[in-house]
Amino acid sequence: MAFPDRIERTLELAHAPEKVWDALTTSEGLGTWFGNRAEVDLRVGGQARLSWDSGDTAVLTIERVEPPRVFAYTWPIYGLPDSDPRRTYVEFTLEPNGTGTTLTVVEAGFGQLSDTEHKAAFGGNTEGWTNELGELVTYLNG
Repeated sequence: MAFPDRIERTLELAHAPEKVWDALTTSEGLGTWFGNRAEVDLRVGGQARLSWDSGDTAVLTIERVEPPRVFAYTWPIYGLPDSDPRRTYVEFTLEPNGTGTTLTVVEAGFGQLSDTEHKAAFGGNTEGWTNELGELVTYLNG
C-alpha cells in the first residue's frame, strides 16, 4: 500500500520575503514561533537547535540556504527514537507577491515508513504544521 510521502502547505502572507526569511532562519524568529528557544548556525551543514518549555528538543540539519527564497533542513521523524537515522526533508520556498509573500512548506520522506510509523508521523506532523504555521502568522503579525 502506498502512503502519502509529503505534507504541503501554502500561505499568503502580508509581509515582505525578507521579514518572512528572518522569521524562518534566525534564533529570535524560530525561537518564538517554532519553539521557545533556538540556536541557528545558518549555513549548509549547520544546525538549528530548538527547545520547548515542555522539555522537548529538535535538531535540524540545514540542507539549503538561498536568501531570501529557499530554506531547507532535515530532521528526525516524529514518533521514532532519536537514534533512528531516517529523516524527513522540510523546504520553505518564499515568492514575492505584490507587497507580500507566498510561502510554501513541503515536508517529504514519509514514504520510507511502515504503516504504524507512517500513521503516527504523518498525522502528527500534519497537525503540527497547522499549529506551527498559525504561530508563524501570529509572530509575523506581531
